Amino acid sequence: MEDTRWKKFKLCGDYNADMRSLYLAWTTPGGLEKWFLRKADFYTVPQRLRANDEQIAKEDTYVWYWHGHHNNVFEKGRILEANGHDLLRFTFTGGTTVRVSFSTRNGLTIIELEQTDIPQESDPEKNLLVQCQIGWTFYLANLKSVIEGGKDLRNKRVDLNTCFK
Repeated sequence: MEDTRWKKFKLCGDYNADMRSLYLAWTTPGGLEKWFLRKADFYTVPQRLRANDEQIAKEDTYVWYWHGHHNNVFEKGRILEANGHDLLRFTFTGGTTVRVSFSTRNGLTIIELEQTDIPQESDPEKNLLVQCQIGWTFYLANLKSVIEGGKDLRNKRVDLNTCFK
């Protein structure tokens, strides 16, 4: 039997914000740029660039650029599912898949993020499970800070090396 403990992880966070606002924070270019990315370009199947406030859709492709990095550091992927309400799935670094689901409980919105299909890596510095889990934990905390009226915690300076590898 295959050991799958190092091939996936799940994180969750609770947010004092309505589910619709949080869903749009994940599914519009402008929403993602407020807490996660420096620039989020999404392209429709006919390769039309989506507007900043336009919701993404299944089969869109993306190019993401990070704060603290030059334009030669980017992530490309594809939207696998975006149901317009409470579920988003997309391809991510190293051939992985990220699933983000939204629900409500006790007056809070709960976001669950699961990253799967993580390839095994012998070099600990390249271990996607560890690096992605650290990264997503930070960004989920930053989303909470930004959406609940706090500070944006991202390093936006290219002249300072990021701690994320």
